[in-house]
Amino acid sequence: MKKIVLFCLILLSVNGLWAQEDDDNNIKLSALPYYNYGKGLGLTSPDSIFQLNIRFRMQNRVTYINNEADEDAAFEAMIRRLRLRFDGYVGDPKIVYVIQLSFSPGDVGPLEDDGNINIIRDAIVFYRPNEHWNIGFGQTKLPGNRQRVNSSGALQLTDRSINNSRFNIDRDFGLQVYYLNENPETFSYNLKTAISTGEGRNWTKNPNDGLAYTAKLELFPFGTFKNNGFLFEGDIKREENVKLMLSGGYHFNHKARRTQGTIGSELFEARDMSSVFIDGMLKYDGWAFQTAYMQRMANNPITENPEEIGDLAYVFTGNGYDAQLSYMFPSHYEIIGRYSHQTPHKDIETLAPESDQLSLGVTKYIWEHSLKLQAEVTNTQLNYLNTDSQSNWYVRFQVEIGI
Repeated sequence: MKKIVLFCLILLSVNGLWAQEDDDNNIKLSALPYYNYGKGLGLTSPDSIFQLNIRFRMQNRVTYINNEADEDAAFEAMIRRLRLRFDGYVGDPKIVYVIQLSFSPGDVGPLEDDGNINIIRDAIVFYRPNEHWNIGFGQTKLPGNRQRVNSSGALQLTDRSINNSRFNIDRDFGLQVYYLNENPETFSYNLKTAISTGEGRNWTKNPNDGLAYTAKLELFPFGTFKNNGFLFEGDIKREENVKLMLSGGYHFNHKARRTQGTIGSELFEARDMSSVFIDGMLKYDGWAFQTAYMQRMANNPITENPEEIGDLAYVFTGNGYDAQLSYMFPSHYEIIGRYSHQTPHKDIETLAPESDQLSLGVTKYIWEHSLKLQAEVTNTQLNYLNTDSQSNWYVRFQVEIGI
């Protein structure tokens, strides 16, 4: 027992020393494409050539599901996400690393016979020669649609939209180069690019000769948001002046082998895919509005199993848009509404329905996004080409906690 107490005191003293040192490296860490709620638990070596910061977060939820296609309604209770994250620097504060691991079944996914345990989400090294340039090598999120780039822990509702689930480009392994030109008072912009494998995270099957190319431009006409506010949903910082972000991105995946490029099941033949992302975010005095348009294109998106007639795998082509509005009360309660519409391309309209989704939520922020209580009701309407339709509902309560 004495040893445990002594160890805890050492950790606290080391963390205190870190808090007293120059904030330059903390600024560098905050400039990475991850939203930080606080400093987590930090350790710095006596010679200051190594720094380790430890964070965790989890989402516990219970959901009442009533799907029209099922006979009986049901309850689902689960740990949706359980993550550990480590970041810091080695040798030089300009050389920063980020590692994130996932442990809940919903994050890891099913174990395939010829696959691997998918616990690694991020494993990347960044070199930041100055405040403008950010060069990363490894596996992390591609600079795609805004909602996907934001952490799942920084969402206002319990899940991202149906369009994000269909059209996002998720994580991949490769080289990323950012040029950041951010100022809180004047017009600012960020340019983000990536060259990656196009196969998605933790791909260990046979490689091919196709790569993926991504570029994204972010504009801040009235200067940047408080505390990197474009990396989290809702105006929890209550912007005193109108803040606006407009962004556009393009992604080309050459010889993609999965139905959604970097995610999804495998296709029977490789396909070239192109994706377009347009986002907007506005915050002022507790109000927040964001909208997004997403589109994926591919020629001849349907592939067929050569060994079994009628067994199909197809690229999900089409487009969708989201609109989300919220207001944060001074009491730190927030009300949120989101509408999403999704249209599959005519090439696959017999295989996938047109979808509309409406979500209404209430969130109580106890410590910003790192400790919050969320309640949500969502209805999804599925309209099939043969005039059949289906209405699905769920009601959910979720607790988010992390450091």
